[in-house]
Amino acid sequence: MIKRSLAAVLLLFIAVIAINTWRQGSQQLQVAALAPLPLDLENVSQHLAGALRFRTISSATDANLNAAEFAKLHVYLQRNYPHVHAALSREVIGKSSLLYKWQGSDPNARPLLLMAHQDVVPIAPGTEANWQHPPFDGVVDGDFIWGRGAWDDKGNLIAMFEALERLAADGFKPRQTIYLASGADEESGGKRGAGAIAALLQQRGVKLAYVLDEGLIITEGVLKGLTKPLALIGIAEKGYATVLLSMQGPPGHSSMPPPTTLIGSMSAALVRVEAAPYPARVSGAARAMLGTLAPEMSGLNRVLLSNLWLTRELVAHELQKTPSANAMLRTTTALTIIHAGDKDNVLPGSVEAAVNFRLMPGDTESGVLARMRSLIANDAIKLTPAAGNTPPSRIADAGSAEYQTINRTVRELFPDTIVAPGLMIGATDARYFEALADNVYRFSPVHALPEDLARFHGTNERISVKNFADLIRFYHRLLTHAG
Repeated sequence: MIKRSLAAVLLLFIAVIAINTWRQGSQQLQVAALAPLPLDLENVSQHLAGALRFRTISSATDANLNAAEFAKLHVYLQRNYPHVHAALSREVIGKSSLLYKWQGSDPNARPLLLMAHQDVVPIAPGTEANWQHPPFDGVVDGDFIWGRGAWDDKGNLIAMFEALERLAADGFKPRQTIYLASGADEESGGKRGAGAIAALLQQRGVKLAYVLDEGLIITEGVLKGLTKPLALIGIAEKGYATVLLSMQGPPGHSSMPPPTTLIGSMSAALVRVEAAPYPARVSGAARAMLGTLAPEMSGLNRVLLSNLWLTRELVAHELQKTPSANAMLRTTTALTIIHAGDKDNVLPGSVEAAVNFRLMPGDTESGVLARMRSLIANDAIKLTPAAGNTPPSRIADAGSAEYQTINRTVRELFPDTIVAPGLMIGATDARYFEALADNVYRFSPVHALPEDLARFHGTNERISVKNFADLIRFYHRLLTHAG
């Protein structure tokens, strides 16, 4: 009798899992695919290549660094996009950031804001010779456009200008007002650029329908069980919290060391912090992503993702095996800086270190500090939050009309691509606009294979001509919806 009961319970359990798996139908929008917008590929490619030749490297401490290069880029934009500069108003904010406005016909329609920054990261010293083409030569070889900023983020910026130029030249009149904000210091924190632009718009009482900035991309082959390309639209952004650790003590001669040195104490503290990562959790944006993807998966992966009420711990365990997926599930801990000593026979009188946390929505800087104090258990080590730390963003609505507009645009242009919400693990300028819009999204319609990801901020940054054309078509279609 007991065996029969257990067998019945097991069968019922299996039936529940099976039914729960197969009743979850696809959440993908069913829309008609659009014919590609005709483009002069050689012309638009050369426009991006020209923009890549300006060395617009930003600095967190020097607002005037490369100011002349930013000014040249501004002249370049004015020269190559005359219809944009005839139809849109233009303001220079601070030293080098830009704000454009295309007035809409409906004063009751809330505006939308597109974002793409002008600045780029520097080239790692000593790696210049490893580039297939010099990083600031802006080379088009027929298949690819090479140069620092091709992906991050001049590709998006120039694609927006190409789309706006095409629309303005064709006599398009937006119903919604369209803003384009382009900061000049995103790679250095964004305060002088996007921060100042957001403050100005808030002062003017602007309320936005939504914001779209750079962010998650279209990938292939990065998730087991999913055979189609995947477009993740960032509905939230992790926070940024660096904690500075410092410890002081009497310096001395290395021939007479105390039982525990400053370096030893600090090293032990850092080991304790690193050995106790935040727990992984399948919640928020990560759960929304997995729930959307479940019906698109095959085999066992579909079963696992369709029954997170049961399999959450197992799914989290498997996802933690890759750094990118792991970062979507937890507040990450990264030991990034340590300074101590300047001579091998002298005990230093001070030691300093830095630990960088990327905060999941729901986690806080104060919580990080409290957790570190508990782990370190050493009152001699002073903990100080770094200037410029930012909390996690709100989670935008993946069911809003604005999200569906972005979703629809992707599906119209890339009909075989699966669209799902996701969590942006890096920092973007979009965080400054949280007070101006209910929904802030982070998505770059660039295609990347796993081997391409190292090109972001790395060597041999490039974008394919086809991919750049797709960027232009994406922004053109998205803006058409604003009509």
